[in-house]
Amino acid sequence: MDKELLFITVIGADKKGIVAKVSNLLYQCDINIEDINQRIMGTYFVMTMLVDMKESKLSLEKVREELEKIGAELKLKIQIQHENIFKMMHRI
Repeated sequence: MDKELLFITVIGADKKGIVAKVSNLLYQCDINIEDINQRIMGTYFVMTMLVDMKESKLSLEKVREELEKIGAELKLKIQIQHENIFKMMHRI
């Protein structure tokens, strides 16, 4: 089964509801969370996610727009990047 993997990074001041808001959006978009890592660094919340959007009916751009809305609401920096772009950037 092929997957369409993307990386999502979330960085900002720690507050309640960050994981809930992001994961709820992904659920609504039929995007599966493959892996998640989060931690608090000082007063900052940092989360990375590997997600599969193979089943999603939405485009990557639409998902990016929705994540940016959450970022603006919670004052976070949220980025999404396709795995292929990540691989090309980190290729030796």
